[in-house]
Amino acid sequence: MQWDWVNAWASIPLLLEGLLVTLELTVLGSVLAYLLGLVLALIRRWRIPVLSQAVFLFVEVVRSTPLLIQVFVIFYLLWPALHIRPSAFATGVLALGIHYATYTSEVYRAGIDAVPRGQWEAATALSLPRGRVWTAVILPQAVPRVLPALGNYMISMFKETPLLLAIGVLDVLNRAKEQGAETFRVIEPYTLAGLMFLAISYPASILVRRLERRAGDR
Repeated sequence: MQWDWVNAWASIPLLLEGLLVTLELTVLGSVLAYLLGLVLALIRRWRIPVLSQAVFLFVEVVRSTPLLIQVFVIFYLLWPALHIRPSAFATGVLALGIHYATYTSEVYRAGIDAVPRGQWEAATALSLPRGRVWTAVILPQAVPRVLPALGNYMISMFKETPLLLAIGVLDVLNRAKEQGAETFRVIEPYTLAGLMFLAISYPASILVRRLERRAGDR
């Protein structure tokens, strides 16, 4: 099949709508992953009886199963069991956030462990409250160290949003599928969708590498 510029140009407005949804999923899913991942990391770090072991098991189960299966479980099993029906978009944000929170929690743990022991001892010597130790001493040093890794997971999440096509999320890939079904031409919309992913993920990866070099120089 030959490239059809008319169909390519006609596909762009619809693909841009889908790209906006993809970016929204990525940003919201990343925020959830970063916050939930920090909570999971702190629970495991504090070694709360039973809860810490439960979090460890949860992290291992989620990390050991495919994201697509988790999406199906939430959308087709969890919501009906709870007698609620959130939108496919909300389900996608939740699934992405939970899945990547299990990875970011390990990143946070590594960053916390990298804080020099002297910092902990100094905070103890000053008799700082536990909450103050974490918010003013430990986390401000740990989080900058892990920003490059968090950025990499955000890029990975961006590239995995097409999996939400399975539950009907109207992301850029689903829009490309719609355009192909309407015109019976798939080369142009799918190629343009791939180029849109490349146009965003490649510059983002360059930015993350710069953050890695800057973090390595500290």
